[in-house]
Amino acid sequence: MGDMRLIVAGAGGRMGRALVALIAATEGVTLAGALEAPGNAAIGQDAGTLAGCGALDLVVGADALNAVVQADGILDFTTPRASLELAALAAQARIVHVIGTTGFSAEDLGALAAAAHHAVIVKSGNMSLAVNLLAALVEQAARALGPDYDVEILEAHHRMKVDAPSGTALLLGEAAARGRGVALDAARGDGAHKGPRKRGAIGFSSLRGGTMVGEHTVIFAGPGERLELAHKAEERGIFARGALHAALWGRGKKPGLYSMADVLASPVAQQG
Repeated sequence: MGDMRLIVAGAGGRMGRALVALIAATEGVTLAGALEAPGNAAIGQDAGTLAGCGALDLVVGADALNAVVQADGILDFTTPRASLELAALAAQARIVHVIGTTGFSAEDLGALAAAAHHAVIVKSGNMSLAVNLLAALVEQAARALGPDYDVEILEAHHRMKVDAPSGTALLLGEAAARGRGVALDAARGDGAHKGPRKRGAIGFSSLRGGTMVGEHTVIFAGPGERLELAHKAEERGIFARGALHAALWGRGKKPGLYSMADVLASPVAQQG
């Protein structure tokens, strides 16, 4: 099996540039395409030069269909609309689609599930391997401590982040809800609530400012004690490495909608 040929969607953004640089520095993978939305200033620029890793003789383009037919996988940190379009193309080409995009609606998620009948889709609100381990710990703690311990998820990001709570915060909230055997929608507390806290509520608090990459703390506040589980991202490379790990893991898998928990549960196949 030769190098895995990967497309980076959103190649002009911060995560896209990090992915391009990582692919250029990693054996066993090669950059097969770099995509941006039509009209983006990155189009026509060398993807490697844009990423700060030296020219790669591959320019950023907007023709996703042409790129997909030459690839084994897509690394995608874009927008819900763009991700849905790429998922449809990945399904047609029967390739791997790693999605780090957040902010999907329920209808969007249904469309991704449909695409996963033909594509290997790995989707996560956070591609960091450590964050996904944190989610497993949160689920375990929620199961053990029960509803007598209030759960509050605190998250902080840079001032340019659009969605709140973050996709990672929701991922952690889902983990806490699973641990308690309830649906997050039913347990989710109102961040602006007044009066006593509802028993069993899972609350969210968001902070936006500066250049913070991402910080998440899950607080279990019980009678006379408090447990805090936290993760602090120091640079975006952790998300790029997790996404690349997920793509390599997905190569050769049966079509389906997978999570980073699935990736963590089994090793990446050896490339050769």
